[in-house]
Amino acid sequence: MSLKRSHTSTRSTPGAGSDSGTKLGRQEFFDELKKHAQTAQVFTPVDISMAIGASEAAVSRALLGLAAEGYLEKVEVGKYRSTPFQEVPQAEFLKALARASKTDSTRQRDLSEIARLKQNNDVMRAKLLGALAERDHYLAALKQHGIDPGPVPAPARAESPVAAPAPTADAGETPPVPPTTEQPSG
Repeated sequence: MSLKRSHTSTRSTPGAGSDSGTKLGRQEFFDELKKHAQTAQVFTPVDISMAIGASEAAVSRALLGLAAEGYLEKVEVGKYRSTPFQEVPQAEFLKALARASKTDSTRQRDLSEIARLKQNNDVMRAKLLGALAERDHYLAALKQHGIDPGPVPAPARAESPVAAPAPTADAGETPPVPPTTEQPSG
């Protein structure tokens, strides 16, 4: 009985174990982005990598760099739209791709942190606008029923006391004279 291995392992696809997919074909990448820009559809790094035959990691890094350069619009995590890419000439694309591929890990981490903070800012802005709309709704309901909502509340004061700034004299005013403690001589 023979104990030969079957050729149906996970690495049986051509080039699965080699680095042939790590090189990103610039012309194919450019053409694919132009095609997506014309249709204005959202795409992922997997879509591009399947279309051009490059590795997903290389495509993902390039897309992240191009989005940071402003040539692509990052719709959400892992999804892009290439509408700003329509009028980009190939020479400019090649320069941007070279800059994007030189982005170090610290810069990418900073860019992802900036994107996270911007998203958080958008969420908080939406919550604030919702709270303001709710407040306006309740104020309108109170006024509709003839109820006085009262004065607008003052903003909360800081916990630590802050010294009041010294009064300054304007150009047209004379500074106040401090009272004297001397007794008038008689």
